[in-house]
Amino acid sequence: MSIVEIECESNHSVLFFINKNLKLKKNLSVIVETDKGLQFGKVIGFVNDGSKFDNIELFSVVRIASKKDYYYYLETLKLEKKCFSVCKAMVNRLKLDMTVLDAYYNFDRTQLIFRFIAESRIDFRQLARELGATFHTRIELRQIGIRDKAKEVGGIGPCGRLLCCSSFLKNFDSVTINMAKNQNVSLNPTKINGVCGRLLCCLRYENEDYLQEKKKYPKIGSIIETPKGKGKVISINVVRKIYTIELENKVRVEVSYFEDKE
Repeated sequence: MSIVEIECESNHSVLFFINKNLKLKKNLSVIVETDKGLQFGKVIGFVNDGSKFDNIELFSVVRIASKKDYYYYLETLKLEKKCFSVCKAMVNRLKLDMTVLDAYYNFDRTQLIFRFIAESRIDFRQLARELGATFHTRIELRQIGIRDKAKEVGGIGPCGRLLCCSSFLKNFDSVTINMAKNQNVSLNPTKINGVCGRLLCCLRYENEDYLQEKKKYPKIGSIIETPKGKGKVISINVVRKIYTIELENKVRVEVSYFEDKE
């Protein structure tokens, strides 16, 4: 038994599954069991150390996808486009203040999920009833956040590259303002917010490295003796490998990390 990393094709979420005895390899199409029923997915990786999943209940890989499964999946994609168009028309007719982003079935078509964004809570009970009567399957209307919308739409980030969320990020991890502070990034919202209006995902990438590196420096606010005199640490610049102290005469000087170690 092993643990594999699989991307579900319907909503592009990345999940981990138990593989009991199937011979799997990267990019192989498989059918997996999820809390939403069966899903069509693709193997993207393997877990070498499964100990971190010891206390986590994982679903299993059901089987390797056959040609029949693949063609069935392609037919489902066509149906999803029709479902999406019908839902948009219903939303316009019912004058609901919401934007439908996509529609997707689970593999066996026992559930149809519509994802949408809205500025506030929406009473979509009538819409759900009409969708159920039209498609004769279980309907789920799922409101998602503004970051998910940016992932779907795509675009160019402030760095000039394609948005991380739409190019390679599979899941959203939490990003906090402390991550910007740790890296001495300007707290100006125009500098640290992405096109979605939320904090830049990339603030998380090097945050742990900055935290580890800062442990080598004296803490901000501490009083220390340096080759340039006694003073209070007021800032640290990990990239330049210096920290700034305010001497007793209120003069501010920069001290090199290497100079301090001499």
